[in-house]
Amino acid sequence: MSHDQHGLAMTGASAAAVRHYDRAIDALLHFRAEVDTEAAAALAESPGFPMGNVLSAYLGLLTTEAEDARAARARFGAFLRGTDESALPPRERAHLAAVRALLGGDFLTCGALLAEIAVAYPRDALALAAGHQVDFFTGDARMLRDRIGGALNAWREDDPHFGHLLGMYAFGLEEAGHYDRSEEVGLRAVELNPRDVWGIHAVVHTYEMQGRFGDGLRYLDARVRDWSEGTFFNVHNWWHYCLYALETGDVPRVLAIYDAALAGGRSCMELLDAAALLWRLHLEGSDQHERWRALADAWPPLVAEPFYAFNDMHAVMSYVGAGRIGAAEKLVAEREAYAARPRPGVTNHDMTLRVGLPVCRAITAFGRGDHEAVVDLLHPIRHRVNAFGGSHAQRDAVQRTLLESALRAGRHDLARVLVSERIWVRPCSPYNWLKQASLADALGDGAAAALARARAGELARSG
Repeated sequence: MSHDQHGLAMTGASAAAVRHYDRAIDALLHFRAEVDTEAAAALAESPGFPMGNVLSAYLGLLTTEAEDARAARARFGAFLRGTDESALPPRERAHLAAVRALLGGDFLTCGALLAEIAVAYPRDALALAAGHQVDFFTGDARMLRDRIGGALNAWREDDPHFGHLLGMYAFGLEEAGHYDRSEEVGLRAVELNPRDVWGIHAVVHTYEMQGRFGDGLRYLDARVRDWSEGTFFNVHNWWHYCLYALETGDVPRVLAIYDAALAGGRSCMELLDAAALLWRLHLEGSDQHERWRALADAWPPLVAEPFYAFNDMHAVMSYVGAGRIGAAEKLVAEREAYAARPRPGVTNHDMTLRVGLPVCRAITAFGRGDHEAVVDLLHPIRHRVNAFGGSHAQRDAVQRTLLESALRAGRHDLARVLVSERIWVRPCSPYNWLKQASLADALGDGAAAALARARAGELARSG
């Protein structure tokens, strides 16, 4: 029997197939596109290789795109029909059960099964990496932290993938609010492996959540070649770079980066980063119609059927930004019809019902200028928007939309609360002080507005 690079048994695989599998896991942890070719090569060597088929299924199911999921279901179904599951060892049977849950749309059961695998086999890098992504897609900050933290003691510092585990752990620490520890662990991860884009990304998130945009820009500038090329995470890290640049007020720089790195995306992950960036500009009154038009043209085939509510939100942003309110309303109506029918065990159904639909309705209302409706839709759910996935930084688009509509609707008491919350968490954020200035203007307090704007300008210059 063959074994992978972490000492785990692999049934049904030749030595060559296991070598390709190991390379695929390495590419997966580096977010390199070679993961697909290496996974395919493993199956070409040993078509019945259970863990090779499991890896291929995870790769198709975790893109959050319906067409990829459909292809993964077909491939995995063909594999299962030719496999005697009862003859497989427990770890491999457990992975089959996790994939089967994910095939049925049950992210939560898949995540729970992967957690059980990690308890028994804490050096199963695929179980940890796939589980980490499931936790991200379901917005589970505690599990983003503890799934990895619970396995780390089984890893040695000289293991070539120990740094990648630290990178994942740093992101979990950040999402769970442990910013000092997250920075420490993330910096160590990148020290061990300078091209660990997920570890770099974890440090970047930590700076974002603390409003340390100057530190973030300097950190990314110092290692730009490590995170900006050769992976399928390039666009997302450029998005983070643009968030920092927005805090400095440098919109021309942001748009230049958008055109060079974010425009022209085709995957859901790329398109949602582009939409999330333009939406922040839209909230501040910066119309980018031609850029929005290109995004709005790209979304329809990717949201033709319900699959992941977080993607739906960004499609609606794109339609609204392009002035296509009818297209936004049509997508909302389609998701209302989807949500109206019970779908037990389908995680996205619950996401859509609890968070996706209210958010999409609110963004559409924002496009119509109905800011009272935006507030009424978003205020009741503002503390549970994590339930449809993404990170705190990504979901801040929802919180900013609520704040902007509270200001425009004259809901000054609510706006005061929202601005106060933001300033006391991130007092070094120019954006937060500019919102304080907008509120003071609305209340007729010119002196307070001037002081807040001066503070924002001072922070933007100092970084």
